[in-house]
Amino acid sequence: MAPDTPYAPVWRIGPASRDAVVDVLADAFRADPLAAWLFPDRISRTHYQAGFYGSLLDHPAAETHLAGDAAAIWLDLAPGRHLGDPAQEAAPEDPALARLHALGAALAPRHPAGPHLYLAVMGVAASRQGSGLGTSLMRHRLDQADRDGVGTYLEASSPRSRAFYLRHGFADLGEPVRLADAPPLFPMWRHPAADTRPVHRR
Repeated sequence: MAPDTPYAPVWRIGPASRDAVVDVLADAFRADPLAAWLFPDRISRTHYQAGFYGSLLDHPAAETHLAGDAAAIWLDLAPGRHLGDPAQEAAPEDPALARLHALGAALAPRHPAGPHLYLAVMGVAASRQGSGLGTSLMRHRLDQADRDGVGTYLEASSPRSRAFYLRHGFADLGEPVRLADAPPLFPMWRHPAADTRPVHRR
């Protein structure tokens, strides 16, 4: 099938494709309002983004998928695997990293407790947005989550992405997270197919 259909092939990739993932995500979020708030200097924004995406790729629970010019980093938080807690870490002196740290600390209490799949970031290169590549990435991993009976959590970074995730079975998990003058983020949860149990936050 053509790579710009909703059924584009999805590949789980390893460390050798790390640069390709970082490049796709940096392009996807170059003009994103949240990225602009976190890293307001356009010249250095790509550098900071590369560091952030690199930290996600280094997480022991990371899974990375590519579908053409689209990439997603998932964290499979099975029993015994956890996110770090920014609230227990000292804020960096670098202003941009301090904003990123503050945002992480604000989001941490909203993260569900217990095993689940976490979509840490997903993006489509700017020139390919709206082509169905994001749908391919979502269907591929959510189908597996349904087979495994695992719920999925994410934070949508814009009303547009929130609408996209609503179409894929996610629902709002509480009120949006608002930090200073940052754009709101929308915590969202998707039960696995045929599972309607309530969600417990940590």
